[in-house]
Amino acid sequence: MGKNLPIGISSFVEIRSEPYYYVDKTHFVEKLASGGKYYFLSRPRRFGKSLFVDTLKQAFLGRKELFQGLYLEKNWDWSIRYPVIHIDFGGGEVKSAEALEKWILQQLEEHQNLYDITCKWKDDYHACFRELILKLSQKYASKVVVLVDEYDKPILDCIEDRETAKAVRDVLKNFYSVLKPLDAQLKFVFLTGVSKFSKVSLFSGLNQLRDITLSKEYSTICGYTQKELEKVFGEELQDKDLELIKCWYNGYSWLGEPVYNPFDVLLYLKERQFHPYWFETGTPSFLIKLLVEKKFYIPQLSELMASERLLGSFDVDFIEPENLLFQTGYLTIKGVEEIPTGYLYYLSYPNKEVRVSLNNYIVDYLTRKGPESARLTLKLTRALREGRVSAFGEVLKALFSGIPYEWYRSNEIAGYEGYYASVVYSFLEGAGFEVIPEDYTSLGRIDLTIIFEERCFIVEFKVVEMEGESPKAIEQLKEKGYHEKYRGKFKELYLLGFDFSKDTKNIVSFHWEKVT
Repeated sequence: MGKNLPIGISSFVEIRSEPYYYVDKTHFVEKLASGGKYYFLSRPRRFGKSLFVDTLKQAFLGRKELFQGLYLEKNWDWSIRYPVIHIDFGGGEVKSAEALEKWILQQLEEHQNLYDITCKWKDDYHACFRELILKLSQKYASKVVVLVDEYDKPILDCIEDRETAKAVRDVLKNFYSVLKPLDAQLKFVFLTGVSKFSKVSLFSGLNQLRDITLSKEYSTICGYTQKELEKVFGEELQDKDLELIKCWYNGYSWLGEPVYNPFDVLLYLKERQFHPYWFETGTPSFLIKLLVEKKFYIPQLSELMASERLLGSFDVDFIEPENLLFQTGYLTIKGVEEIPTGYLYYLSYPNKEVRVSLNNYIVDYLTRKGPESARLTLKLTRALREGRVSAFGEVLKALFSGIPYEWYRSNEIAGYEGYYASVVYSFLEGAGFEVIPEDYTSLGRIDLTIIFEERCFIVEFKVVEMEGESPKAIEQLKEKGYHEKYRGKFKELYLLGFDFSKDTKNIVSFHWEKVT
């Protein structure tokens, strides 16, 4: 069966040429193939999805020589080969439904050439896909394997244009609908991408598709576990601080063991310095615009709750920040709780790279300060080390000054305390400070608690109607006694009160006191 299948060059071949850097995930190939038929997996970009899809491809093509020394070498039936249709939407950018149709037809034509098959439906992607599967099954007297990589990228390419995104979604829905009626001709189907679109919107006809995104048994299918990191890269890590590497690049979790971002690990080992390698490969502009549009309280990012339904209900017509933050890898699961209606997930930053980089991006977007915010970070850090607490007022006032008035007019979010708290929070998180938002005490809730070396700062924000009003923030701090929670736990304890004006869009009153 399938003895005369054509074979192409692949990224898997290139990776296997350097086995020292290959983490063996092939046991998942056998587990998937023996346990089911239709699968879907969502993971953030640059997490090894494409490599795993290619590993599946080479296994089903029967290329045993590529798996020497790996788990699959002795745990796979190499006497059987299957024709594989591998559709990859990751290599281009789609701007219209028409462009997507052409791209699909182009990939189907490449498969026809590869397998020496001619489809009569050359201008109908739906009919051509169906015909290709049927003819492959007939020619090789075999069932067919279908692998789709970056299944959702055409939609995400135009997500800011909702009407175009809907049209592209409809093309993909029609394309994937080919699969269900051809169950008898299919051996294995695997789709992967970044986002998890609801089955109703994209896979309404493929109800047998098993979503393994939050399956504990497949939680480490992409990324490196601690054991894998130390085993495969042990020699390279001999003189490295493993705890610091873990702090920077580990922490991603899908209800199982936390994993490292593989893209970060490989570049760190090459460059020998800590850097936000993964973060810089993408620009979360749409995400930040959505946060602003929803008036999202940015400090919530450090501890966010989301229902099972919310995490699995992404669609063009229903995009919520919690869902997008999780699926794109800016937040990950830190805990889960069973409730009567399902599960409640606790989300937070996976690691230092994401926490610092995302907040720097947010503060630059919210203030339009750009490189100046980095200089302000340095100024504040130096001042605090010298004991000059008054620098908080100077630096934060400079942070808010100069923001274009037009920005406020177009966003209309500067009239509530959450905006100012969000800017300050992101600025301090991006600077590497330890920040606790909405810090609960027996006496009430602290807006922000900031810990810097041996000093603790209790912060309150208030928005006043006009300049010249009596300070409200510092008075509330003294009245409520929030600082009692931290009395005696730090070398120095301070109260910081910030009053912001709706009119001037800046700090009009800053007062601080040292608790004795």
